[in-house]
Amino acid sequence: MLFFSLSLPAGAGGWSPLTSDRYQWLEVSLGERTKITAVATQGRYGSSDWLTSYLLMFSDTGHNWKQYRQEDSIGSFPGNSNADSVVQYKLQQPAFARFLRLIPLAWNPSGRIGLRLETYGCPYSSDVVSLDDGSSSLVYRLSPGPRRSSRDVVSLKFKTLRNSGTLLHAEGEEGLSLSLELERGKLQLLLKQGSSSEPRRVASLGSLLDDQHWHYIAVERHSSHLNLTVDKHTERVQIPAEFSHWDMEQSLGSQKPAISRRNFHGCLENLLYNDLNLIELAKDKDHQVTVVGNVTFSCAEPVSIAVTFPGPQSFLQLPGPTASSSAGVSVGFQFRTWNKAGLLLTFALPQEGGVVWLYLSEARLRLQIHKAGRTLLELTAGSALNDGQWHSVELNSRRGRLTVAVDKDEGGVAHASSSITAGGQLFFGGKSETYKECLNPFSIFQGCMRLLSVENQPVDLIMVQQRLLGNYSHLLIDMCGIIDRCSPSRCEHGGRCSQSWTVFHCNCSDSGYSGATCRSSVYEQSCEAYKHNGNTSGHFYIDVDGSGPIKPQLVYCNMTEENTWMVIQHNNTELTRLQPSPGGNQHLVHFDYSTEEEQLSAAISQSEHCEQELSYQCSKSRLLNTPEGSPFSWWLGGPGPGRVRTYWGGAQPGSQQCACGLQGDCVDPQHYCNCDADRMEWTEDSGLLTHKESLPVRSLVLGDIQRPGSEAAYRVGPLRCHGDKNFWNAAFFDKETSYLHFPTFHGELSADISFLFKTTASSGVFLENLGIKDFIRIELSSSTQVVFSFDVGNGPLEVRVESSVPLNDNRWHRVRAERNIKEASLRLDGLPAATQEAPTDGHFHLQLNSQLFIGGTASRQKGFRGCIRSLQLNGVTLDLEERARITPGVRPGCPGHCSSYGSFCQNGGRCVERANGFHCDCGLSAYTGVFCHTEVSASFKSGTSISYTFKEPYELSRNSSALPSSIYSDMTLRGENVSLSFRTNQSPAVLFYVSSYYREYLALLINKHGEDAFILEEFVYSADVQVFPKWINSIILFFQIDQNAREEFNLTSDGELNGIKMLVLGKVHESDEMDPDLARLVSLGFAGCLSVVQFNSISPLKAALLHPDTSPVIITGPLVQSNCGSSAAANPYAAENTHHLSGRRGAVGAIIHIARSRATRLHALDQSESSV
Repeated sequence: MLFFSLSLPAGAGGWSPLTSDRYQWLEVSLGERTKITAVATQGRYGSSDWLTSYLLMFSDTGHNWKQYRQEDSIGSFPGNSNADSVVQYKLQQPAFARFLRLIPLAWNPSGRIGLRLETYGCPYSSDVVSLDDGSSSLVYRLSPGPRRSSRDVVSLKFKTLRNSGTLLHAEGEEGLSLSLELERGKLQLLLKQGSSSEPRRVASLGSLLDDQHWHYIAVERHSSHLNLTVDKHTERVQIPAEFSHWDMEQSLGSQKPAISRRNFHGCLENLLYNDLNLIELAKDKDHQVTVVGNVTFSCAEPVSIAVTFPGPQSFLQLPGPTASSSAGVSVGFQFRTWNKAGLLLTFALPQEGGVVWLYLSEARLRLQIHKAGRTLLELTAGSALNDGQWHSVELNSRRGRLTVAVDKDEGGVAHASSSITAGGQLFFGGKSETYKECLNPFSIFQGCMRLLSVENQPVDLIMVQQRLLGNYSHLLIDMCGIIDRCSPSRCEHGGRCSQSWTVFHCNCSDSGYSGATCRSSVYEQSCEAYKHNGNTSGHFYIDVDGSGPIKPQLVYCNMTEENTWMVIQHNNTELTRLQPSPGGNQHLVHFDYSTEEEQLSAAISQSEHCEQELSYQCSKSRLLNTPEGSPFSWWLGGPGPGRVRTYWGGAQPGSQQCACGLQGDCVDPQHYCNCDADRMEWTEDSGLLTHKESLPVRSLVLGDIQRPGSEAAYRVGPLRCHGDKNFWNAAFFDKETSYLHFPTFHGELSADISFLFKTTASSGVFLENLGIKDFIRIELSSSTQVVFSFDVGNGPLEVRVESSVPLNDNRWHRVRAERNIKEASLRLDGLPAATQEAPTDGHFHLQLNSQLFIGGTASRQKGFRGCIRSLQLNGVTLDLEERARITPGVRPGCPGHCSSYGSFCQNGGRCVERANGFHCDCGLSAYTGVFCHTEVSASFKSGTSISYTFKEPYELSRNSSALPSSIYSDMTLRGENVSLSFRTNQSPAVLFYVSSYYREYLALLINKHGEDAFILEEFVYSADVQVFPKWINSIILFFQIDQNAREEFNLTSDGELNGIKMLVLGKVHESDEMDPDLARLVSLGFAGCLSVVQFNSISPLKAALLHPDTSPVIITGPLVQSNCGSSAAANPYAAENTHHLSGRRGAVGAIIHIARSRATRLHALDQSESSV
């Protein structure tokens, strides 16, 4: 253990510079390269002088310093709070360096900079080699003889100033090769198969590896993959089988000269092959290692002084050209940045009274000359200069010619016939505030510069640092502080990372995910979840694990049945016939599914029930033989390639039987499958496979098809699953002190939490997990507010969402919280997300160690009372029900869903509770479908008639307590509510007709094309409305057609419509007792489309189409069910259109309501026209 101390015993002691400002530093030489593991600081003895914050820098040479960062982000260390206490920090990753530099950032405001310092570590020894020219390398040859190891490892450290070069090249037989190459400062893994093929890049890792600092590389070969490590980041790479062993010559530092393109220039350290030190072997001149070219066993590092411009106050001021060079100007430098814009250089024109601006705009280099507010000249060169690479810039003005070159002509050159002269001072990266006459109109430059020259003379930046040359502010000299925030990329699920100097951004388009790091899936996790969002049948992407690694998959969600089915197709779901194939013993069929293996397995596991039809039709083709014999045919099913299954659809696993064998009704009782009877007559064995562990069917092997006369056909249906075990997994907390506990939640870098809750309480904690200092918590803070709070070391942060309606309404509400290194967000139901940005250079590792508490806290205070459902952490559902069964005060499950989802039941549909979810009962509605939203429509011909017969009056009186339905109904009417939709080009036409046992009737007709008529017997009321009243009481009639205004009429009659006998849609056949004019009209019938017909509580059209055998209906003439009444089918420009007499679908609707009241005179309350 090495111990270094800069402190003195009791008495005076410590370091305190004459001037206390941010440009002071303390540099310590450790004498040799050292592994530094900790630092400790103390204030100056007996004083008010101590540091409260500082930076640590490390270097091997005393130049090119590298800032130490905790968690790859935190650059500063907190210091002391007094002069005497010692604050020690153990470095998360040890630093290897000979020199240490401490830079004060803040100190006691009542004192000065003061410091006593201790460092902890131990000497570090290594073997180093320097490769200096284009042909230098070490070549290692494996020992002859057979060798097959399951694992090989090559590891090394390197440093270089070049952004390109080959670090390792390995060659085998037949042109097989593997290379590790630097390309633009990134490490590329290249594989080559065959001497004529081009190398193929299979991995890219690391960034900014040309910074002249040590970087660690390891390549670990396993049988089928490689693990490639650069510094602390590892990537797993699948490799072809040819690379499963390394019987090949390996070259370190360059490729062979015959194929060399970009050889490595720099140093290698501790080069190991399977723990064999190759540099040590080279030193000892071992015969297995050959030294090629100029190789030295030390690291001679070139000195390159860089300067970092970190912020808006940064600038470097240098004296301009001397008077002897007044004929022009020549300035050169290199820069690197992530920003698209920023001022690089500016100087005044002494003679012309103008100013020159050299700046970046849209990642291109631009030069402008301004004078008196006008742009005299503008030049542009280069592109994509914000890529983090070093780019050289040369500005020259000589003999009336101005030239700007980027990357020595490779990036572009711009010329102009002009000449400029720099006078006074040159300003790089910004301007001093003392030069008010020339303000910076451009963005600030944030980045690094090096190799500055003025008039072809290099600028000594160390003299600048020592205040012996020029001036500067807020610069970091002798280091480049650039950070690649996209390596490794924090963007998940294929999101594309881009960055500026201070932040990164993720482009999530086309990824299927959203959020600051593309973590949150934009898709639901099951068809069940889509249904409970109000969706109907269709194709949907489902993401079974939310934020997890499994990609979304496209499935069909069938919501037409009581259960919501997820349907996954494969490449052959049709009945496929097989002909005899003499000479062929078996017929093998493989089924490819529309989803990947991981997606398929997860979808099956998540579902409550899955099934797949398996059918075999046969003529003299046996199937399974007997349970005691070897089967002729079998199938493979389950995860991966599947396992052999010898039972058939409808039977039990392992039975080697078909459905008829299980039921005992096979055509031959001696066999357990119909096809095993081996008869010429066609027969069939089919049924459903429902054992989830055996699904899906992967392959089918059919064995008895080679005999003459053998014929068969098979069908494997799509995989169908319903139910979502995760979506309905719930627990009820009935006390504030009750809770569930689970293992510690691990969400160090990113975490997402989602759940649903319902409660009548006004507050309570949903979730809490604690660490030593860190924590994460989600709670209902009031009846209208949800709060997501956490601390990752930067102090507590809160994200709040306020609801405009109470959340303790005993309805389900959805909460989604996410926290990553960029921001934290909270979503509540459909409200806009609330976000809180994370500090740019703050802590971002969430470190928890306690149990995870659900529904309560460790202190048993502020617990939640109510239901929590579908709780998912990082895409994994917690099984609340399983834990609730063994936890006092918590009950599994949570009934009562209609309060939340009942509004989905439309058009009079009734919500019915189920254990897991709800169901819409459409019995009282004229509609059908999962939400009673599907219109029941039929195409009528002129001769089509539907007669719905009501009960006899006597029968009605005896059954008056029976509940009405949309199919059966009583005939006691206190008012008539009629709604329907129609489409026709016939006029006149009858829409419906109602008769009674007392020779009263009600008819709705279209009297003229484009006009509506309502006829109640025999008198015409107006040109638009025909009414024939013979009722005693007054009748108030309301009607509305399409988007026209609702109209109201008051009618009187001397009779009462009572004892309804029959309702007819279409042509009326019984017209003997009608008025002759009306009889003529109703005999014409109706040709067109009728939809969603409802008369009070009955739906005669629905009864005729869906329940003709159990309903009191008689159908005559052609009647075809269709979707002709749907709004989507209506064409507003067609001669025939759909008109709705119902209040649904918003745009078009009509309601007729008739109610009786006492009156004796005829009143027309509104005689406005109503057109169709």
